[in-house]
Amino acid sequence: MNIPSNLKYTQDHEWISVDGAIGTVGITDFAQSELGDIVYVDIPSIGEIIAKNDVFGSVEAVKTVSDLFLPVSGEILEFNTDLESVPENVNKDPYGKGWIVKIKISNPNELTELMDAEAYSELVEK
Repeated sequence: MNIPSNLKYTQDHEWISVDGAIGTVGITDFAQSELGDIVYVDIPSIGEIIAKNDVFGSVEAVKTVSDLFLPVSGEILEFNTDLESVPENVNKDPYGKGWIVKIKISNPNELTELMDAEAYSELVEK
């Protein structure tokens, strides 16, 4: 299982990479493998401000729908529009082409509450 060391993780299996005040968010390799083939990604409007751990959208797999939870508070700046036509990118490349949203981080201090790769690895190996 791929767990990049440069990302932060949530217990709900989302990841975030940070570049200044901008965060890129997606679901982990573990999450996509548990969900199975993803057929649709639903994200609310650009510009919405969402609190940490609140639902920011959902992913629909062949057999289930799963809510997505924002790792830190922020404003949705961009949705990965490629996922509209190629949602399977979340399965094929969850940390690259399968990213879901970019956000403007409202409270950078919330990043310290997230797991590093080692802690996340311990969580999913239980």
